[in-house]
Amino acid sequence: MVCFLQARLHYGFQDQEMNPQRIFPSAAFFQPAAGEPVRSVITESQEAVVVAWHIGPGQRIAAHVHPHGQDTWTILSGQGEYLLDATGASRPIRAGDVVLAHTGCVHGVHNTGTEPLRLISVVSPAQAGYELAHEASVSQSRTAFGR
Repeated sequence: MVCFLQARLHYGFQDQEMNPQRIFPSAAFFQPAAGEPVRSVITESQEAVVVAWHIGPGQRIAAHVHPHGQDTWTILSGQGEYLLDATGASRPIRAGDVVLAHTGCVHGVHNTGTEPLRLISVVSPAQAGYELAHEASVSQSRTAFGR
């Protein structure tokens, strides 16, 4: 409880309630689905959003960016092809890997295996934003050309 109170005082959350829970059973958050990968929020604060992803074989998280923050993935099970940039360059990832997309870096993944790809994503700060890679490149082009 001391850590919880110190965080409230340090970050000025006197009026905003924080989740005092600090340990989460990740298995409870993975939800398989036939169509799209399932994103389940485990917890969030102003500093970060922690998400469990269940990505079935053949499913993918589309190429995207977080224009105001970074996304760190810890791969718990499965394998896939991790997108490195908007050109489609990729690298294999598998259980045990930690993958980092710095602010504004294009990233995504395609589950190329026969088992579910399960990962924990930490996006920081929580208001890092989200744009599909195509939208992000159009936005950057407009800024570059003064539109």
